[in-house]
Amino acid sequence: METAVLGKKQTNLIKSLVQEQRAFFNEGATKDINFRIKQLKKLRKTIVDYQDKILDALYKDLRKSETEGYLTEVGFVLNDLDEAIAKTKNWARPKPVGTPLFHMKGSSYIHYDPYGVTLTISPWNYPFQLLLAPVVGAIAAGNTCILKPSEFAENTSKVIMEMVSENFDSNYLAVVEGGIPENIALLEEQFDYIFFTGSTQVGKIVYQAAAKHLTPVTLELGGKSPCIVDKHIQLEYTAKRIVFGKLINAGQTCIAPDYILVHKDIREKLVKEIKKQITSFYGEDPSQSSDYGRIINKKHFKRLMKLMKSGDICFGGQSNEEDKYIGPTLLENVQPDDPIMKEEIFGPILPIIEFNELEEAIQFINDRPKPLALYLFSKRQSHVDKVMRQTSSGGACINDTIMHIANPNLPFGGVGPSGIGAYHSESTFKTFSHEKSVLHKSFLVDVPIRYAPYGRNSGILKMMMKYLNK
Repeated sequence: METAVLGKKQTNLIKSLVQEQRAFFNEGATKDINFRIKQLKKLRKTIVDYQDKILDALYKDLRKSETEGYLTEVGFVLNDLDEAIAKTKNWARPKPVGTPLFHMKGSSYIHYDPYGVTLTISPWNYPFQLLLAPVVGAIAAGNTCILKPSEFAENTSKVIMEMVSENFDSNYLAVVEGGIPENIALLEEQFDYIFFTGSTQVGKIVYQAAAKHLTPVTLELGGKSPCIVDKHIQLEYTAKRIVFGKLINAGQTCIAPDYILVHKDIREKLVKEIKKQITSFYGEDPSQSSDYGRIINKKHFKRLMKLMKSGDICFGGQSNEEDKYIGPTLLENVQPDDPIMKEEIFGPILPIIEFNELEEAIQFINDRPKPLALYLFSKRQSHVDKVMRQTSSGGACINDTIMHIANPNLPFGGVGPSGIGAYHSESTFKTFSHEKSVLHKSFLVDVPIRYAPYGRNSGILKMMMKYLNK
């Protein structure tokens, strides 16, 4: 992130916004469960009212079709809202836990407290979903929130600004538009929780800024998510599911298969089938398909064109800079130290690397930073068990790609350089809640031997320690 600063007036506006939200939070209104549910319903109605504008903005920014825009962005958030509206009361209810005999007579429970004033920063690839999905959890947990959309998805950013500012008080929900200067000014302020989705490089900057105030964070980052293809597979389904996960949003998905590690015995058949499925999905000329997206801007277009020089193109490679179009591209003869293997691709380019034994693929993955997702296609349960046991990743999907994100019962998040923390469904509520431990003792009973002077009671106390967990 390059150095940039806002003018004093804009900086003061951001400072004032944070202060106003803190004052409103301290009034206690957001802690009321009925208030939270009312706001969730209001947000849902607002999104439905703005749905056409949102879908149009997504098309302008990323050439997302109406169907893809709804399924991966608008509908995704609406589903989150429906669940939160139905379950927030239950999520927020204090959860009883066991109380050892040593604490008689008493009870114990976990109380979910909102953090307070929160900040959500989103990227440009899913500019609506990745901004609003965390906000659903922030509202359900009883926080206020400042939303910072990506400046690269400028049309979506404008719609979100209009949508929120016209329907919510800024001391509760507010949008701050802009780029690096605004991000820097926001990170100078003291928040109670920061939720960031984006690159590992910028994630480090957010983490450093949060550390100044000891602010807890969730960092949803990325990395090179590998896809292992064993020789024991159903070929057609494997190819279809890889093409789907790789080329949705023109490959600009943090959990898209970044590269394929395929067994040598199946490589030629897999490549042939992937080519067939790409044509089946998008036609002979994907640039004419209404279902195939575009690269977000020319900067990323040029970055991807440089990466495409790694290895040999065995399919695709067509491009049009003016249209920000890069066709589905398969690369062979890629070397581990090629530029394309040193950074997350984030585009419709798929390197294919051959292996002889499963152990080689596992070692290849373990020699690199822990990925956000790992994919394995295999009919052999022993192979599945081996890969799951011997690798580490934020999440994993067996015999499919990216679909684990569509199960609300599975927390989504990274590990190591691919992220900190997790969210989705109840996990989002918990992410934006402090789990306060409460022990409630009665006045009916008191154990005198716990108090000094201990004397002869020392042995009894040591013996009682054995019952702390019973």
